Amino acid sequence: MLAVYADSFASSSDDPLTGLVVGERPDPVAPEGWTTVTVKAAALNHHDLWSLRGVGLKAEALPMILGCDAAGYDEDGNEVVVHAVISDPDWTGDETLDPRRSLLSERYQGTLAERVVVPRRNVVPKPASLSFEEAACLPTAWLTAYRMLFTQGELTAGDTVLVQGAGGGVATALIALARAGGLRVLATSRDETKRAKALELGAHEVFESGARLPVKVDAVMETVGRATWSHSIRALRPGGRIVISGTTSGPNLDDAELTRIFFLQLRVVGSTMGTRGELAALVNLLHSTGVRPVIDRVLPLADAREGFAAMAAGDVFGKVVFGA
Repeated sequence: MLAVYADSFASSSDDPLTGLVVGERPDPVAPEGWTTVTVKAAALNHHDLWSLRGVGLKAEALPMILGCDAAGYDEDGNEVVVHAVISDPDWTGDETLDPRRSLLSERYQGTLAERVVVPRRNVVPKPASLSFEEAACLPTAWLTAYRMLFTQGELTAGDTVLVQGAGGGVATALIALARAGGLRVLATSRDETKRAKALELGAHEVFESGARLPVKVDAVMETVGRATWSHSIRALRPGGRIVISGTTSGPNLDDAELTRIFFLQLRVVGSTMGTRGELAALVNLLHSTGVRPVIDRVLPLADAREGFAAMAAGDVFGKVVFGA
């Protein structure tokens, strides 16, 4: 079957695509308790670029099919969305807290292929109102955004939230979901075009990165890391919270703002992916509200390198999706 996989790790951080291969891989075989999903659409994530750099992926696991997100048909012909968090079979409760959890494309082959095998409990019904391309955007970026806002962020209608770095898959999901949830949404970006698109997506106000805001916010959704951390902390009201799920600009801070954090009694909350139940709730939310993922482009799987290159260059607004 055709697949997109890591054959080796990038020798230079400037070119993460050196180990990327688009080619044939053996058909997967589903063990007991697992099901084979025929992939109709799969979405790209920064996780895939990090995998090509050897982050979270061990050399002995190569070659590894990349990808965490997919929508397609299960063995019974049902339209499904794949939940990418693989927990221990004996684990109960929140899958993201299982210390032995992994994501597809870390220990198990990923979704950027014509077929993928997953535990039966890792598929969620896809409503007909969502296209396969739209549904494929949900399991990583949109699920991460949903958990950040409503589970870890504990935000409710009327709260004010700042989304840093509008443009990426998680950031665009945060803006759309926050607006759908009745929040006042502020967003930042270095790029004027991305700021304009953030307004179209539902942000109430947009600002240049690092700009002084007109109000202190209840919460900041942080995926950028080093480049925006200080601004995020300073944007919070006393008692506010920052929810972080990524560090695309790097994790090493020049100043962690610890004095401001303790003096203003701020909360720093980590957030990783989401549960199967949260994915089902997210799917139902989109079905009910009509909110849809922002898709930057849809490419054939055979042209996957083009999508990877665009993400590596930061030349995307929303999700890159590969169709069957």
